[in-house]
Amino acid sequence: MEITGHTVELLNDPTGIIEGDRYEFFLELDLDEEDELYTEGGVKLRVLFAVQDSREWIANYDFIEAATGKPMGFALEEDEEEAVLEYCRNNKDA
Repeated sequence: MEITGHTVELLNDPTGIIEGDRYEFFLELDLDEEDELYTEGGVKLRVLFAVQDSREWIANYDFIEAATGKPMGFALEEDEEEAVLEYCRNNKDA
C-alpha cells in the first residue's frame, strides 16, 4: 500500500464539545492488483486525525471504494497504521 495523494480538511465543531482539532483526510492509495483491498475503481482511506495539546492520533478510519464511497470493512496492519499516522502528522497543515 502506497499513499499517492490526499485531501485534508480541518473539521469545525460548532458545539465546542470536542477538545483539540480534528482533520478529515482522504488518502489516495496505490494497491497491488493481488492485494485483497484492490478494486478496479480504486480505494481511498478516510482518516479522522486528532490533535490535542502535544498528542496526535488516529481517531477513526475506513477504507472506502473510491467509485462508490462504500466502506469496505478492512483494518490497517500495525505498520500501515504507523505509516498513516506519520503521513497525517506531516500533512495536516498542507
